[in-house]
Parts: sequence; C-alpha cells; structure tokens
Amino acid sequence: MTAFDLRGKRILVTQSDTFMGPALCDVFTELGAKVIADARALADPALPETMVRAAGHIDVLVANLAIPAPTTPAAEVDDDEWRHAFSHMVDPLPRLMRAALPQMMQRKSGKILLMGSASALRGMKRTSTYSAARGAQIAYIQSVGVEAASHNVQVNAIAQNFVENPTYFPAEVQANPAFQERLRREVPLGRLVGQREDALFAAYLCSDAANCFVGQVFPVCGGWVAR
Repeated sequence: MTAFDLRGKRILVTQSDTFMGPALCDVFTELGAKVIADARALADPALPETMVRAAGHIDVLVANLAIPAPTTPAAEVDDDEWRHAFSHMVDPLPRLMRAALPQMMQRKSGKILLMGSASALRGMKRTSTYSAARGAQIAYIQSVGVEAASHNVQVNAIAQNFVENPTYFPAEVQANPAFQERLRREVPLGRLVGQREDALFAAYLCSDAANCFVGQVFPVCGGWVAR
C-alpha cells in the first residue's frame, strides 16, 4: 500500500503517448484513478477547451507537454524553431487553465500538475529555445499556483531531467556508452530516474496528501542540481 491513493479521481493527461504520458497513465490507473488519456498535441488553439469539455468533470489535469528538444546554436535559432517550441509547450497552458480552472474553482477542489523540465533551472549549451519554453512554463505555473491557492486548487510543476522516458531518453540513447559515461559524470545517482519513480511522485502531487503545495516547482533529476 502507498500512503495515498487516487481512487475515484478523474485525471486528464495530455499528450498521453509521449514524454511521461504512458507511465503516468499506468500508475494513475493502478492507484485507482479514472484516467482520461488524450494523445493529441495542443498546438491548435481550440483543442484545449474542446478536450476539457469532452472530459467533463476532472479532478486533476496533468499538462504533459513535450517536443523533441532542438539543439541549434543560439546564433542560428530561427523564428520557426522558436515559435514551434512555444506553440506546443507554452501557449497551451493558459488555454488549459481557462478550460479547467473554472470548474475546479467553483468546486473549491482540484489539482493541475505540469510535467516540465529542469533545463529551465540551469544553463546548458545548444538548448536556448527548449530551455526558454520550459522556463516560461515554470514561471507561469508559479504565478497561477499562487493565484489559485485561495480557491483550494493546487497548481504545481515537476521540473525533471535525466528521467527515463521514450521522448528524451529512448532505449537507444540509454544503450550508448557515451551517454552512460555522461550519467556517471553528471548525475550523482549514477543512473536515470525510473519512469515509475517519477510517476509515483506525480501521483503523490495529484493526491489529497499534497494539498499543502501551491505554485511549487519540484526538481526530479537523479541528484542533478541547478547551479
């Protein structure tokens, strides 16, 4: 038994077939939640409202938003790359909030969790576009989290890096000796955080056991820290 469960909770997970989506859906279901999994990317401005309306009553919204991370040098980043990152990872957030927050605020109950990235917490070469979009996500969640707290709605984020997932660390990357050496060199844990480990932490933040956290950003990085 875990110290918490999700029995009876209706949880909407976006981009459910990418990034942390598959692991989240599995763990949430295991803990008793009714998972509403939607695999669509959210670049279409109308889709977040349509998605939430179709889901009906939701107790938890998990904003699982991801794109393959560009590695363009900063001096070569063009408008298309920048716009693509923001249209898929940043622009959907206020649309999701407009769709989901009113019902939660009316009930005085609900949670919204962003699955974000620690790339926003530490400068890294050739990640300017991706890190900027992830940083915008975090700043937005911190602000909305403080605002929603008075309505008993908890809005938080996980900022992760070196967490096993099919989008950023697929099996072929993990099998690369150079990557394994990088883990030993850069990550105190010496390995990737497991998908299940990360999903269980997300489940905790989606549960009633975590009602005290608002506008928080939780690094999950195998011991990797911002500096």
